Amino acid sequence: MHIHILGICGTFMGGIALIARAAGHRVTGCDANVYPPMSTQLEAEGIALVEGYGADQLSLNADLWVVGNAVSRGNPLLEAILDRGLPYVSGPQWLAENILQDKWILAVAGTHGKTTTSAMLAWILEYAGLQPGFLIGGVPQNFNKSANFSESSFFVVEADEYDTAFCDKRSKFVHYHPRTAVLNNLEFDHADIFEDLTAIETQFHHLVRTIPGNGLVVSNAGEAALERVLQRGCWTPVERFNDPAGWHADGDDASGQLFIRQGETEIGTISWQLAGNHNRNNALAALLAARHAGVPLAQGLEALTRFENVRRRLEVRGNVSGVTVYDDFAHHPTAIATTLEGLRGKVGKEKRILAVLEPRSNTMKLGTMKAALPGSLVAADRVFCYGANLGWDAAAALAPLGEKAYVSDDLGDLVRHITATSRPGDQILVMSNGGFGGIHDKLLTALALP
Repeated sequence: MHIHILGICGTFMGGIALIARAAGHRVTGCDANVYPPMSTQLEAEGIALVEGYGADQLSLNADLWVVGNAVSRGNPLLEAILDRGLPYVSGPQWLAENILQDKWILAVAGTHGKTTTSAMLAWILEYAGLQPGFLIGGVPQNFNKSANFSESSFFVVEADEYDTAFCDKRSKFVHYHPRTAVLNNLEFDHADIFEDLTAIETQFHHLVRTIPGNGLVVSNAGEAALERVLQRGCWTPVERFNDPAGWHADGDDASGQLFIRQGETEIGTISWQLAGNHNRNNALAALLAARHAGVPLAQGLEALTRFENVRRRLEVRGNVSGVTVYDDFAHHPTAIATTLEGLRGKVGKEKRILAVLEPRSNTMKLGTMKAALPGSLVAADRVFCYGANLGWDAAAALAPLGEKAYVSDDLGDLVRHITATSRPGDQILVMSNGGFGGIHDKLLTALALP
C-alpha cells in the first residue's frame, strides 16, 4: 500500500512513517518545513519528502492519506483530499488499526515525563529480551531512533493527551487501548485546546475506561488530579507509586544513586546517569509497568544502569572554557522547576546555573503560564529569556526575579549577554521545545572566542 503522510516531520508522524515503512508499505510524505534530523532519518529509510502542502500531490495517487494533527481545514492538500472523497485517516487511528492489533500495549500518559518514561520502559523490555515495538516522542539514545516496528507481542507507546486530528478532537491516547497504562502526573497544559484541568481529566478518564480488567494502571499517588480521574470509575487494578507508605524512589544526584523502596523495605539500589526526583519517579513507574509484562524488578533495575536517556533531556551539548551547555525540552513551569532541581542536585550549590528559556509551546505563547514562570526559575542563578513572538511581555512577567533576569527579543543580543555573564564552572541550561535558532551552537562558538 502507498501511504502519503501529511505533517510527516513531526516526531509522532515521523515515527508513524518509519513504522509503516518497516511494515512493508511504500511511504511518502510532506510538511511545511522539511528539515533535519527527522528529514534525514526518513530519507535514509527511502521515504520521499515533499516541501509544502500543494494540491498537486494528489498526482502521487496514494492509496491512503494519513493526516497529522498539525494539519487544519483550509490546508490546500487536505481540502483537495476532502473534495475528491479520497480515503484518509489520522495517525493514531492508523497505528491502532494496523500495528497495535493483538499486541500487549504499554502506554505512558501524563503532563510530564512521557518521553523519558516510555524510553525507560522500552529499554527495560529490550534488555529483558522482549524486543518491543515502540513509538516515542523523542530519540532514546539506547536505540537512536524514535520508533521501532517489531513482531514482538509488546509495544510501548507515548500516550499523548493532545487532540488526534482535524476530524477527531479526542486525545490521541484514546485510540491505543493499552493493557498496561502509566499515569505519570496530570496538570493543566495545552491551553490552546483545553479549557481547564477538568477537561483534561475527562480525556484521561476516557483512557482509563478502555483498559481491561486483566490490565494494570500504574498511577502517581501524589497527584490529586489522577486520583480524581480514578474516582470517576476504574475497572482495572491500580498500582500506585510515589507513595511513602508504598512504592517510592529516593536517591542522591551527586553520587548518582537510585533507591527503590516499598514502604520501609529497600527493594534495590543502583548507580545510574539521571538526576532529579522526577526521573526517579519515571524510573519507578517504568519498572512497575515492565514487571506487569513479566520483567522482574531486579532485571529492570539492572537495565536502568545502562539507560542513556533521551536526546534533549539534560543533554550536554558541549563544554568550552569550563562552561557546560545543556539542551533540555522543558517548556512548562513544572518541567522547568524539576529540571533545574535535577541539575542543581547533580552539580551542587557551588556552581552557577544560567537558565536560558524560549517560551515556545502553544500554551506558553498564549501566556497562560506566565505568572508561574518566576517561581519555576528560582533555583537558577541567572535567567535569560527570548521574548520574541510572544503575545505577552516576558520582561514584565519575569520582573519578580529582579536583576537576576534578562529578556531580549534579539537572539544575537541574548547570546552576547549570556557569554559575557558566564565564567568557568557555569552550567548553561537551555530550555525549549524547539530548535531555539541554534542557540546551543551559537553559545559554544561564542564561548570559544578569545
